[in-house]
Amino acid sequence: MRVSSEHTGLLNLCMVVFGILVLGGCARLPYTKTVVHEDQRVAVRLQAEVSPAGYSHPVEIPPPYIAAILRGLSLREQQSLPLRWFAEEVPPRQVFREDEVEVLAPHLATALQKVGPEERVQFEVFAPGMNPRYRRDVTGGWLAVREHYLHITMDYFHTQQPVEKSDAYDYNYPTPWTPPNTYLLYFEPGRFYLTDSKTHSRAVDYREFLKTLPPP
Repeated sequence: MRVSSEHTGLLNLCMVVFGILVLGGCARLPYTKTVVHEDQRVAVRLQAEVSPAGYSHPVEIPPPYIAAILRGLSLREQQSLPLRWFAEEVPPRQVFREDEVEVLAPHLATALQKVGPEERVQFEVFAPGMNPRYRRDVTGGWLAVREHYLHITMDYFHTQQPVEKSDAYDYNYPTPWTPPNTYLLYFEPGRFYLTDSKTHSRAVDYREFLKTLPPP
């Protein structure tokens, strides 16, 4: 059976539109510009935002202060109803262990001194996975400073991810990365976790919080 030229043209048009949407969607993701540090334990990178951000970068926050902020973070996985009712009964879990704070804080402090106003700081902390040869445990996200607010977003919390991203189509061990998850983030003391009126999102008022800490 012959396919009419109209149907062929319509099919080609649909394929072109689909390709544009896919490429456009990929192009709108933040992309890595600079690797500040990367080893088997931690990775910290500077990522360019795809739209004007107007962050207050660079900024100097000493590592002990960064560590204090990291220790105050906790989270729970965001759920849809009705699972949300049960999730709210579970107390939030601390985001970073002490060993993770110690390896991450110095590199975040360095990154915040190098990052530009249209960039954000992306980070990942690694640990051996359930099958260390092929998987590793990843806790990661990104942060940025706008005026006196430190915005933090978590994408992964002890998520099993492949060690090698290049083996996504291996027949025996397919290793595509798990997409970022959505978490509800908390900070203690809660009086320093406020809503940024410009972004309508929660953030740490780090300047006021740091006033409560002893000199580093």
